[in-house]
Order: sequence, then C-alpha cells, then structure tokens
Amino acid sequence: MLASAVADKSILSVSDKDTTSLASEESRSFYNRVMKPPGKGIKDLYSGLIRIHVLHHACEEGIFGLGIIQELRRHGYRIGPGTIYPLLHGMESRGLVRSSFAWINGRRRKVYYGTSAGRRVLAEAKRKVRELANEIFEHDRKKHP
Repeated sequence: MLASAVADKSILSVSDKDTTSLASEESRSFYNRVMKPPGKGIKDLYSGLIRIHVLHHACEEGIFGLGIIQELRRHGYRIGPGTIYPLLHGMESRGLVRSSFAWINGRRRKVYYGTSAGRRVLAEAKRKVRELANEIFEHDRKKHP
C-alpha cells in the first residue's frame, strides 16, 4: 500500500508539473497573442479580414499580387509584397485559390482565382462576418433606432 501511495504521489507530482508547465505555456501563448505591442496586435486582428478580402476578390474576378496590394491600400490596409505573396502561396497550397499566368497591361502576371473550396470557405466566412457585424452593431441599433 505504501508503494502505491508513493506511486500515486509521483503520478500526481508529474501531473502537477505538466499542468503547471501547460498553464505557463498557455499564459505565454495568451500574452503573445493578446498583449503584444499595439501595432502588432492590430495587424493580427486585421489579418483575418485581409484574408477574407483577398479570397473575395480571387473568387470574384481573379487577382494578381500588385493589384490586390493596391486594392487593399484603397481600403486602408498597408500590405507589401513580402506579406501578400506568402499569403497567396499559402492559400494556393490549401486549395483555396489556383493560379495561372496571364498578360495584363503588357506584363505577364500570375493570376489567382478562387476554387470551389475557396468559394465554400468564403461563403462560410461571409456568414460569420455578417453574424459578427450584426452582434457588434446591435448595441448601436438599440441606442439609435
């Protein structure tokens, strides 16, 4: 019985250590996600909106890097080639967009088009954005009917 009590304590000890370690990892992860300097936190906050925006345009008409950079700037996002091209390549590797080359204004461009999977993801994202927007602005509607 003593051996099992000691064994139980060592298991408990390991579990406590694992829990403490996990808790501190979760705290660090939370801190890194939420408590970053304001500029970085804002970028993280907007990154999903930017991805939805890019996917929307890819599904609507097809996009190329510089064109979508200019479109996003029109909406107040400051995105450069070092951000947009990895984003597009990642979307392509996940099957949300496909690419082909086309001549646009005398230049050969890699154009990205939404796939059927991309359109499904976009439809779901639109539902979620609509739900969020309704929730966010519900207070305003109640306050100012």
